[in-house]
Amino acid sequence: MTESETGATQGHVLVVDDEEDLCELLAMRLEHHGFRVSIETTGRGALEVLEREVVDTIILDMRLDDEDGLDVLDEVQRRSLDLPVVVLTAHGTVEMAVAALQRGAYGFLTKPFHDHELLSKVSHAVERARLRREVAGLRRLVGNEDDARLIGTSTRIAEVRERIARVAPSDATVLLLGESGTGKELAARMLHSLSGRAKARFVAINCGALPSDLLESELFGHAKGAFTGAVRDKEGLFAAAQGGTLLLDEIGDAPLAVQVKLLRVLEEREIVPVGTTTPVPVDVRVVAATHRDLQREVERGTFREDLFYRLHVVPIELPPLRERREDVPLLAELFLTRVASRHDVVAPHLSSDALRVLWEHDWPGNVRELANVIEGAMLLAPDGVLRAPHVNAVLARAEGRSVPPVERPAPSAESLAHVALGGEEELAPLREARERFDRLYLEEALRRAKGNVSAAARMAGRNRTDLHALIKRHGLDADQFRGE
Repeated sequence: MTESETGATQGHVLVVDDEEDLCELLAMRLEHHGFRVSIETTGRGALEVLEREVVDTIILDMRLDDEDGLDVLDEVQRRSLDLPVVVLTAHGTVEMAVAALQRGAYGFLTKPFHDHELLSKVSHAVERARLRREVAGLRRLVGNEDDARLIGTSTRIAEVRERIARVAPSDATVLLLGESGTGKELAARMLHSLSGRAKARFVAINCGALPSDLLESELFGHAKGAFTGAVRDKEGLFAAAQGGTLLLDEIGDAPLAVQVKLLRVLEEREIVPVGTTTPVPVDVRVVAATHRDLQREVERGTFREDLFYRLHVVPIELPPLRERREDVPLLAELFLTRVASRHDVVAPHLSSDALRVLWEHDWPGNVRELANVIEGAMLLAPDGVLRAPHVNAVLARAEGRSVPPVERPAPSAESLAHVALGGEEELAPLREARERFDRLYLEEALRRAKGNVSAAARMAGRNRTDLHALIKRHGLDADQFRGE
């Protein structure tokens, strides 16, 4: 085995091919672009590398001396589902493409290949592997999919997580500050999950969503007959959160009448349900959140100064997304995976041009806006790749601008094969998949050749007569592509 001596600035690539000359050529090309490359000529050797080293992606030949490349692919998938494998073969039949993609291959390259195709495929695969590892690491840090977490590797968000971890074990009142959509509720849930109250309930209420009388009843509860419609006693949210944590979201929008009673709860640790005069002790950790400047609201007379100081024991500010842009790729990948899982589809690849658009956007709606944009853009990316036009279309619609057209990308061999499979839920029979692929390929060749059969034949590597026969067999008309 040989291994490059270059630094792992772009990622670690394992090349598996029984042709040593081709391995050396691939290593030379990839190392020139900053990748670290390991070479193996057998499937057994490749699996041994995976046991002792961290690999970002594998370039795997389908025809190895010691075993079938598809068997190696199966074993790689069994050991590490998140490791992308780019299949490389000189036998680029549709059967091979379908089988490799069906078994979990990330991409498909045929020999001979162009440098830009190789580098693009490997770069995207390495990028996805790293993002998935970061997501997995952060999940382990803060719990499983249902737990609270603040995702990101930037210094700003790391400082927030560290501050939360320091404050969480205490019962100190915390005031979460930040623009809408920055993750204040997630921060509150993280405070709860890291505290000694984690086994009790976490309860949240938006203080600006209800009028004064209803908000008071929701918070403190009421007795039967306390007001019209109070047909039975009702437990309030303070009582419901007993022993746990209560998030007073958008506290800056709470009516002044409710602010007075909240101050009493913080000072006396007891509530008085509406319609009663008997105080009820409560053991609740209060976390408040707001996008408003509460000191300015105090000056305006819309927020009580004494309540402000009671809440402002431990302030934690959540940074806007535009101030931690380095977290955008990781968050986008996470949301893409979540949305795909919710819709029960395979997550599309996030292209570099789409990432650039996401990076450059200012995100006035912060993380919440990013999540919505990713979901909308994913639904516009039917070919398995989410591109800049998909993102721009969603952003334009949200901003009330005219929506730019989403251009139809030229499909790759693997995307054509993927369509030929017959959908995500049910695999088409091989004969049907071949027929479907052939028709898709012919349509694309004629489209690129603008209906010129001779030019399409040259692209396909077939003689003109054979291509004419294929076009006729599939019921296509070359003339319909002349205007495209």
